[in-house]
Amino acid sequence: MKIAFIFPGQGSQYAGMAKEFIENFEESKEVFDIASSALGYDLAQLCLNGPIEKLNLTENTQPAILASSIAILRPLERRGLTASAAAGHSLGEYTAITAAGGLKLADAVALVQKRGRYMQEAVPAGTGLMAAVLGMTRQDVEKTCHEASKNGIVAAANYNSPGQIVIAGEKPAVEKAMELARIAGAKRVVPLAVSVPSHCALMYEAGKRLAAELDKMTINDLTMPIVNNAEAKFLRLAAELRPSLVKQISAPLYWEDSINAMTAEGFDTFIEIGPGKVLSGLVKRIARDARVLNVEDLKSMNETLKTLEIEN
Repeated sequence: MKIAFIFPGQGSQYAGMAKEFIENFEESKEVFDIASSALGYDLAQLCLNGPIEKLNLTENTQPAILASSIAILRPLERRGLTASAAAGHSLGEYTAITAAGGLKLADAVALVQKRGRYMQEAVPAGTGLMAAVLGMTRQDVEKTCHEASKNGIVAAANYNSPGQIVIAGEKPAVEKAMELARIAGAKRVVPLAVSVPSHCALMYEAGKRLAAELDKMTINDLTMPIVNNAEAKFLRLAAELRPSLVKQISAPLYWEDSINAMTAEGFDTFIEIGPGKVLSGLVKRIARDARVLNVEDLKSMNETLKTLEIEN
């Protein structure tokens, strides 16, 4: 058995996430105490009670998901559950790096709060768009985006799984690409309810601002490698992480390739740690023979530990 931890990104949040961990484990509560101190407000209160409109603001969502995921991870670590590598989807990559000792928790939540703010400020509200294209090949989606780019910036942003690719860019160009994708035979084309078109050229300025923040940060070499979004490569050294995180914000996210890179190295068990089961669903479509587990509440934690024959 070769285990990889995977950590969710934006869109997985909900009011009440990590509730049972905050209430039952001192180490989980401590995560939120550290995060709240770093951010200057009660993050646990926001995660537990919302309101959802406030939780959904990008600069709040990002530290909330990161802290929730780490709070869920800590009791697993105390029970002896370890992984040989980790990966995270977009924001989740910061969680993976934090889990692997690359960033201190307080630094990580402050950094992703700024990341969220920079992303929001890079594109005026209502001018960008993301959409999921289902049932088309990479080549066909890329061709569609190329044709639609006469109307503005649009490109493939997330290669999530076979037949599920997210496109992003300026609203008129994305809407044109959606129309062309339907004509070209896409099974479904779904606009996404996100406020920021991430992983495309519109995030370039946000990346420059993020780079300045990363230059001030202490980043350590990792205790376990992560597979990065921007290239689907195993990274372990601090010197590799900074440029990778800057590139990630405005470059396509290669999630399918990341999972394939891990299965090629013998990883056969993937544990999604954090709110929701979005990544579990994607991994099941990418690596059909892999064992996929998730931990987001006490029930799923107990089931996962039992499956792995770890004493709870």
